[in-house]
Amino acid sequence: MVARRHRNDRNSARLAAGLAGYALGIKTDAILSTNRGSHEVAKARQVAMYLAHVGFGMSLARVADAFDRDRSTVAHACHVIEDKRDNPDFDEWVETLETGLCVLAPLRKLAA
Repeated sequence: MVARRHRNDRNSARLAAGLAGYALGIKTDAILSTNRGSHEVAKARQVAMYLAHVGFGMSLARVADAFDRDRSTVAHACHVIEDKRDNPDFDEWVETLETGLCVLAPLRKLAA
């Protein structure tokens, strides 16, 4: 059961990273890499971690495990994205990503 949840969390992280990467023009593998990468990659990773936390309802600890990061890194990323949501354009953009994630997420259950 733990292994299944871990696998599902990793798949959820990959979906969030893929969506963020698509929206920002960053490769999914770069976002999921254990290396920090460029500033653009790090920002895309912050968006992806935020989406995993908010869109999938994953705890910060589970997001950290799925992205091979520390929990404090995920907490920082979520705070950064939340602060940026004060900008209406950014807020609308993130809301669109969240909606896309919510549309795609149930597909996993349908294929099972």
